[in-house]
Amino acid sequence: MSRIKEKFWLDSGSAALVIIDAQEKLAPAMDTALYQQLLLNSELLIEGFQAMNLPIIATEQYPKGLGNTVPELKRGTDQACIEKVAFSCCGEENFVAALEKTGARQVVITGMETHVCVFQTVLDLLDRGYVVHLVRDAVASRFVSDYENAISTAARAGAVITTTEMALFQLVKVAGGDAFKTVSKLVRRRTP
Repeated sequence: MSRIKEKFWLDSGSAALVIIDAQEKLAPAMDTALYQQLLLNSELLIEGFQAMNLPIIATEQYPKGLGNTVPELKRGTDQACIEKVAFSCCGEENFVAALEKTGARQVVITGMETHVCVFQTVLDLLDRGYVVHLVRDAVASRFVSDYENAISTAARAGAVITTTEMALFQLVKVAGGDAFKTVSKLVRRRTP
């Protein structure tokens, strides 16, 4: 595989979805439009990853204070959410172990807040040699300016900035089969 494809082309044999800190008590503080987008698109990604039998990992930042993962997203995770106190998921050994266990080398990122836990995780994963696809329509922050700065800075750091549909159709690759049918139905739920 070429260096370009190795970075920009998601491969279902090497990808994992990570949902970062989409928690009940944090959600109301998010920019409303960004949060609604995150909720819809993270659900689609979860269902798409499930249809392709790909690994999903979710984290929760200090759940005693910020609550658990929002119910719409919690039901899709493969395992219990990994609790953490470090902003970067890589600051939690259980997360690092869970990700290594999947064998994934490409990590598709969703969650909140884009400029804090998401951004710091992106940097740590890049530093560890992972290919990181940051899903711009499935992350949120309290302020749009923080969200926009995190997206542009993550891109400069080496993350691939993608969208929900772009990621799902890259993983499916062809117009045929059960995974394609599932993904096609999922994306029809989105409205422009």
